[in-house]
Amino acid sequence: MAKIKTTCRKNTNQTLAVLLLQLNRMLRGWTAYFKYGCSNATFSYLRSYLWKEIVRWQKRKHRRTPWKQLRRRYGIWPADGDIGLFDPARVRAKRYYYRGARIPSPWPSVA
Repeated sequence: MAKIKTTCRKNTNQTLAVLLLQLNRMLRGWTAYFKYGCSNATFSYLRSYLWKEIVRWQKRKHRRTPWKQLRRRYGIWPADGDIGLFDPARVRAKRYYYRGARIPSPWPSVA
C-alpha cells in the first residue's frame, strides 16, 4: 500500500497514462505472486484503496476542477485512452490440488 501511495504522490506532474502504466506493472506483479493464497478479500480491498488514491491524485493534479468534471473527464474507473487501470479484484485465487497422504516422500519408508 505504501508503494502505491508514494507512486501516486510523486507523479502529480505526469499524465494519467504514465501513472496508470506504473501502477499496472506493479499490480500485475503483486497479483501474480499472491493469487495462490487466500487473496480475494485482499484484492478487493486493494481495488478500493487504489481507486481512492487515484481520485486523490486527480484532485491534487487539478486543484480547481470540481469532482463532477473530473469524473466526466476520466470516468468512474480511471482510464486514459486505451490504457485503463488494472482491476486486482478480477484476479481469481488459485488453490493447490489437495493430495492428502499421497504426497511423495523423498525418504524410504521404514516398516
